[in-house]
Amino acid sequence: MMLAGLHHVQVAVPLGAEDVSRAYYVGVLGMTELPKPPVLAARGGCWFAAGNLEIHTGVEEPFAPARKAHPGIVVTDIDAVAAALTGAGHEYTWDDTIPDRRRMHTFDPHGNRLEFIQQ
Repeated sequence: MMLAGLHHVQVAVPLGAEDVSRAYYVGVLGMTELPKPPVLAARGGCWFAAGNLEIHTGVEEPFAPARKAHPGIVVTDIDAVAAALTGAGHEYTWDDTIPDRRRMHTFDPHGNRLEFIQQ
């Protein structure tokens, strides 16, 4: 097969949203910020990583959050994610529509939908 995996997912953010993105993706979700190449850093946004997962935030003007489209993020402890979200004042909803799969949906502080799935 030609396809070998997924390198990253990009979510749109408004201009000047880097500090809010860092507070959420690093402060709440525990990701690490990656340095962007200078030519890309000039465009704004941030890159974050946890294990093999990368989430890139990219400035989009005019900005409109993705309310339906979303990355599905595999987690090892969904209850810890729920606790981190609750502790930081972020809401989430459990979704039991797929049998034998614990998952939840939330929105990042920019309004982009995220799904977390327990492996």
